Amino acid sequence: MILKTVDDTRDFGSRLAGVLRAGDLLVLSGPLGAGKTALAQGIGRGLRVLGDVTSPTFVIARVHRPDRAAGGTVPMVHVDAYRLGNVTDPRAQVDDLDLDASVEDSVTLVEWGEGMVEQLSDAYLEVRIDRRDDDSRTIALIPHHGDWPARIADLPEPASEPA
Repeated sequence: MILKTVDDTRDFGSRLAGVLRAGDLLVLSGPLGAGKTALAQGIGRGLRVLGDVTSPTFVIARVHRPDRAAGGTVPMVHVDAYRLGNVTDPRAQVDDLDLDASVEDSVTLVEWGEGMVEQLSDAYLEVRIDRRDDDSRTIALIPHHGDWPARIADLPEPASEPA
């Protein structure tokens, strides 16, 4: 699917949040500037989490608690594994983050996590984002096991998607 603007990417993330639940793992991949954090911001908005969702680059992982007053019910763990990819054993460093301790109770989003975090869950959703020359983005949702195919099949198409 094609998203024309960063706001469209956030809006799609908000819609995607509608099919997410505690225990979900999303692996976000794509080049720098593709829109992974914008998608995470939209998911955070859709999950109704507290605080601003920003790139967790300097802390590696950030937990966003649900805003219960606004109807939020599940925490979101937002991880940036970019720097872990440059070490000898990135999977060991992911293990050191103890993400497995929170994955069952939270929606866990991992930017740059491909090849490092898939073992955290039996089923996960891979979200590939690419930025095109015209600044639009393409997003591909690739389900890995579980009920992901059925859950994402009913997602409404973005308003900016060409007919």
